[in-house]
Amino acid sequence: MNISLPFVQAIPILKHIQKNGFEAYFVGGSVRDFIMNREINDVDITTSATPDEIESLFTHTIPVGKEHGTINVVWENENYEITTFRTESEYINHRRPSEVHFVRDLYLDVKRRDFTINAIAMDTEFNLYDYFNGQTDINNKVIRTVGKPVDRFSEDALRIIRGLRFKSQLGFDIDSYTFRAMEEHIEDIQYLSIERIILELKKLLLGQYINKAIIDLHHLNFWEFVPYFNLIQMNAYQMIHPITLEQFIAITTYKSQVNQDIKCLKLSNASTNYITQFKNALIQLNCITNEKSLYQFVYDFGISIALDIEHQRENLMCNHISLPSQSNYNASLIQHIWQSLPIQNRKMLQINGKELMEVLNKNSGPWLKKVLRDIECAVVQSEVTNRKKDLIEWVKLNVKIS
Repeated sequence: MNISLPFVQAIPILKHIQKNGFEAYFVGGSVRDFIMNREINDVDITTSATPDEIESLFTHTIPVGKEHGTINVVWENENYEITTFRTESEYINHRRPSEVHFVRDLYLDVKRRDFTINAIAMDTEFNLYDYFNGQTDINNKVIRTVGKPVDRFSEDALRIIRGLRFKSQLGFDIDSYTFRAMEEHIEDIQYLSIERIILELKKLLLGQYINKAIIDLHHLNFWEFVPYFNLIQMNAYQMIHPITLEQFIAITTYKSQVNQDIKCLKLSNASTNYITQFKNALIQLNCITNEKSLYQFVYDFGISIALDIEHQRENLMCNHISLPSQSNYNASLIQHIWQSLPIQNRKMLQINGKELMEVLNKNSGPWLKKVLRDIECAVVQSEVTNRKKDLIEWVKLNVKIS
């Protein structure tokens, strides 16, 4: 195992806590990924110290979730979430515990966690504390709950999606008893906030083994309980490679032609705009019949969307969305076209609306937008050079203005 830099950087924090008489361990996904020799971006720390005690030990803290035991410690310009050992009372609406109780026992803390592969703790000497055979499950590539699966999923239905997400990311199989409990409790995800579902779904769709996980999503009738998706026949869709949530939604809206507002998914404006652009690009794919139309496509949608469509070629084709052949539409050709475009946006035109009105002695009106678009396309398709004199002459010869 390689000792990951995030652990090395965080060890002084754990030692500082220990020096003051408390226990402190790494825990969760970072320990799992350490055992699997996977890349680690951040670490979670658990401790016997209470939130008040953690605040007293460090000079720069942020009480991000103090009532639930979590304090953010800023250490050498990095943020570390430190959570007190805790147990949880009954859960409300399959979402959150009614209250938490701080404890001093590591076993009681990891006992409440979701899956055995995430319930392993590790100290500063890289000794492992594995009470639920998580290492065995990692070696056997199995996702299994800590304790009875019906208890874990009835407490928090989000764990069902998380289990599927780990399958997508790790390629593990889900233990048969665990999967049966997922089937029994899948409808409980309707109690979750859409924000929590979307956060997990984004990670799930980007998993290397999405092809396996999406089969389980279909089998569990997962989509039936999620807004927007419950209006679409989602079982018709397959994914064989990682895909962003935005691209996934764009494909489903394009193929299903369901006129359903995606506002219910509470996505950012940037995500919503991307979905619209990607879907419109899919609509325009059939218009690419020659080099000129390919130049126009790349110009209209930009290099990012054009490349994203090429990168998603196999996912698109397995969902019966055809693209131009790879010899006529590929990453290197798209990049070449983008760099060769005489303009990359309308602002680069050597004439504007005001100048057109003056030259043609016409007041503003709907004609102006159309003429500017005609000029734009003519320049992109090399029918005229982007010089004001040539553009004016081209307009007079080629554009009928009523």
